[in-house]
Amino acid sequence: MNNQYCRVGTVTPITSGSEAISVLEVMYNNFMEKASEVAHVDTRLGEFFKRKAQGIKKVLESLS
Repeated sequence: MNNQYCRVGTVTPITSGSEAISVLEVMYNNFMEKASEVAHVDTRLGEFFKRKAQGIKKVLESLS
């Protein structure tokens, strides 16, 4: 058995893979669904999900 080493704290950006656009689209749709489901119950949480979705949308637009 070979030793395997990992770097603690290293992060692979989500926008660096070949499937980045499809992953980001799924994340955007999930946040928008959550925002619409929660908006009538908790407006602050709904706004949080909308802001997250808007951030992902900006990243998608920059990749396109």
